[in-house]
Amino acid sequence: MSRPRALVLAGPTSAGKSDTALAIAEAYDAVIVSADAMQVYRFMNIGTGKVSGNELQRAVHLGIDVRDPDERFDAASFVELAERALAEHPRVILCGGTSLYLRAFVRGLVKTPPVDPLVRAGFEALDNPHAALALVDAPLAQRLHPNDRIRVVRGLEVFEQTGQRLSDLQKAHAESPDRNEVRGLWLDRDDLNERIDARILRMIELGYVAEVQGLLERGYGRELKAMQSLGYRYLCAHLLDQLPLDEAVQLTQQSTRQFARKQRNWGRQLNFEPIDAAKAVGRAHQLAQEVFGDPGS
Repeated sequence: MSRPRALVLAGPTSAGKSDTALAIAEAYDAVIVSADAMQVYRFMNIGTGKVSGNELQRAVHLGIDVRDPDERFDAASFVELAERALAEHPRVILCGGTSLYLRAFVRGLVKTPPVDPLVRAGFEALDNPHAALALVDAPLAQRLHPNDRIRVVRGLEVFEQTGQRLSDLQKAHAESPDRNEVRGLWLDRDDLNERIDARILRMIELGYVAEVQGLLERGYGRELKAMQSLGYRYLCAHLLDQLPLDEAVQLTQQSTRQFARKQRNWGRQLNFEPIDAAKAVGRAHQLAQEVFGDPGS
């Protein structure tokens, strides 16, 4: 039986994944692929918790600074990046909290046609796209709320372009084997909320506000998806709408705690081994030996 192809260190924000990944990468001469949907963006360093220059010198990091904030990066982009890393490096650690990316890497993605803007525009113009979906893909319509227009329209698009129901494609995908074999840990902490609050305050001290100001001055508007994330949204409101800084910080802390709860919910789908992040290095070393072999080999 062959070894798994990658070691995965996942978990909610502020759990301490990066420190564990660095310890393992140094011991096994492995490269780290960031599985963080925000660290792909250039100029967004402090607010994304991006690794420092010193940490970049300790291990090769991929998946960082690969897009400008107004450029697209999605799960398919991540899978392509991670699989390219596996092809080029014998030892790869995927580290991050974007469960959608990690699930896509392990399970693969449902194969659907690319978006056709004209087809999409036609369905978006319908008064009741959910009713239209029920006529061609009843199982999918039953799962989706009528207000979930993005997924409803996507179901209509797929049927229009392929003649196949998206629900059938999803079912076939669910029954297919995994795309990549991994060993994974889910790092978490009981004191996560306190760590999140303290981390946001450190970001402010490090120049988070100036970072957001610099992004705005570069022409990256608040309407961009990247600029709508967590603290960037509220610091834009501070700079552009005179929202008091202390209120912006409190909202950032609150939204980040809420996001961490969502990450935990999404993370359950990965079925990785849960572990207290404070004790993760030892267990990660054990898994790394299973995945990579002995450090010197």
